[in-house]
Amino acid sequence: MPLDQIEEESEMGFLDHLEELRWHIIRSLIAIVVFSIAAFIAKSIIFHTIILGPSRTDFWTYRMMCELSQVLQLDALCIDDLPFTLQSRQMTGQFTMHITASFVVGLIFAFPYAFWEIWRFIKPGLYPKERNATRGATFFVSVLFMIGVSFGYFIVSPLSINFLAGYQLDPSIINEFDIISYVTTLVMLVMGCGLLFQLPIVVYFLTKAGLLSPSLMIRFRRHAIVVILLLGAMLTPPDPFSQVLVAIPLTALYEIGIFISKRVTKRELSTEIIANE
Repeated sequence: MPLDQIEEESEMGFLDHLEELRWHIIRSLIAIVVFSIAAFIAKSIIFHTIILGPSRTDFWTYRMMCELSQVLQLDALCIDDLPFTLQSRQMTGQFTMHITASFVVGLIFAFPYAFWEIWRFIKPGLYPKERNATRGATFFVSVLFMIGVSFGYFIVSPLSINFLAGYQLDPSIINEFDIISYVTTLVMLVMGCGLLFQLPIVVYFLTKAGLLSPSLMIRFRRHAIVVILLLGAMLTPPDPFSQVLVAIPLTALYEIGIFISKRVTKRELSTEIIANE
């Protein structure tokens, strides 16, 4: 076969892959747009109930903390006042935030489908052994993402908003936050936790690639706990209860990562033994 024909077929194959990727991305964007439009239409539910929920004392997390304070007889846990008001200081502030928040909500709800579409493009390029090893990737990634988003929304965000709302340099300074600042903070905390909860998946693939081992994770376990406590201190009010409340799930994720790394390493060793025999 002439060289120019081989190059032409190779180029056409590459273009075909690009075309396939383009359609996967288009379908993912369509899903995001559909959910975003639905969120845009359901303005009262998305904003009043969901986005502005952590800014009111009747939010689920604050009510549970008050009930817990009665059981533990710790009045400090009960949050009955959030000393701040929300404002829109720009002419297009509310409309712009309406569009932005709707897109973020659409992205969160469409994430499982969007990831499935991208995974459909990646999966055919894997070896049969790698396909078997990554079976259920879409399910686990989506579940961990949703758990992380829920953790960020119901735990991290209310505690952080309560701390930031009550923090004052001087009593004469009134906390009047712009709606853009409030929503941006909420989105960063929620999406950050959603990505942070992908730690077990990252550990799995790094162990499969030989870049991470259970012994290494165990050796740096104490360092990881210190980092987790620092994260808890940065994301929550400066009280031990809130820090522990955030640190426990993150520590559990690290321990799950060690368990996953051990299983992957053990499986790889068994495969090598069988292959050598």
